[in-house]
Amino acid sequence: MTGTLSVPQIREQRGIRMVTMKEVAESAGVSIATVSRVLNGKDRGRIKPEIAREIKRIAKDLGYRPNLVARNLKTRSSRILGFVSDEIATTPFAGRIMLGAQDAARELGYILLTVNTGNDADLERRQIGVVKQYGADGFLYAMMYHRKVEVPRELDGLPVVIVDAEDEHGERPSICPDEYGIGYTATRRLLDAGCRRIAYFGADVPIVAQSERLAGYRAALEQSDVGFDDRLVLAIDEHDRQGDVPRLFDALHPDGVFCFNDVRAHLAYEQADRLGLAIGRDLSVVGVDNQPFIAGILNPVLTSVELPHYEMGYWSVRKLVSLIERSEGGTIPEPSAAEGGSSMLADLNLMLPAGIRAPLPPLAQDQVQVSCVLVEKESVAPRD
Repeated sequence: MTGTLSVPQIREQRGIRMVTMKEVAESAGVSIATVSRVLNGKDRGRIKPEIAREIKRIAKDLGYRPNLVARNLKTRSSRILGFVSDEIATTPFAGRIMLGAQDAARELGYILLTVNTGNDADLERRQIGVVKQYGADGFLYAMMYHRKVEVPRELDGLPVVIVDAEDEHGERPSICPDEYGIGYTATRRLLDAGCRRIAYFGADVPIVAQSERLAGYRAALEQSDVGFDDRLVLAIDEHDRQGDVPRLFDALHPDGVFCFNDVRAHLAYEQADRLGLAIGRDLSVVGVDNQPFIAGILNPVLTSVELPHYEMGYWSVRKLVSLIERSEGGTIPEPSAAEGGSSMLADLNLMLPAGIRAPLPPLAQDQVQVSCVLVEKESVAPRD
């Protein structure tokens, strides 16, 4: 009579072998309990960092993988995170939010379920309901552009982190770009290039990014010997082919332009062509977004402030998992390279992905802004 094979035996037959915590413990010369604490991020203050590092190295070398089914049954955790967005999934450059979120989720042993609502409130409610049916432990609520939002009631009582937006009630953790810093950094770069008549091609919609970038632009000018001149500020529809731009150039002769985004930069390039100005010498231009299909196609290529999409997605998952772990009675220490890798997230901090270009805010903060990187190319004159 043929006996029933166990799961490990079936795996052995198929050449698939599960490494157990017991084997990791035997190789490391420690107890199974010690291995369990280390591999589940519960070792801080209990186990020496050098021992924890050695256990993790041995587990990796042996090919240890956690038994997620057993863990989920024990903790009643699905290890699933919901990612609800308005239209990020259909936008190439903002899709880096999803990439950062996916990378962080994978590193922490979670799966990301993504739904794109297309700004349809009814669809959003239904999609959230579907993801909740899978037992999602928490949600990322992500927006295409920075604004204040009302979190759907369907997410009440669940861990939620808002991405590229802010909770209008200030109750939910959120992460967004430092919009003021964008305006200040871009304008400061133009001043350093010797520009003295710096125009701002702003947005014609009352969103957070517009008001904050304008404030940063104004502050940089007021702190310099140039001063602020509101005649150099235009509110422009990004689809506007001309508008007041030619009149501004003819009347005020700007030698620098800070554009709300890369899309508006072509207006400055058109005026340079009309007036025989050389971009990067006679006229310096800075955009925002660093969109490769715009900034990289303009000639000369556009210097642009890169939005921290990857960083926002990456941090938001780490923040969300910290909330989930806390609600389950555990804690995730703040990642720090100085700690020598005494926790899962500390290890991640030592090996941050290449997509991280801006400093990550501490996980202990709830409403955070990420600094943005100015990507130097050819559209701005050298510094004086």
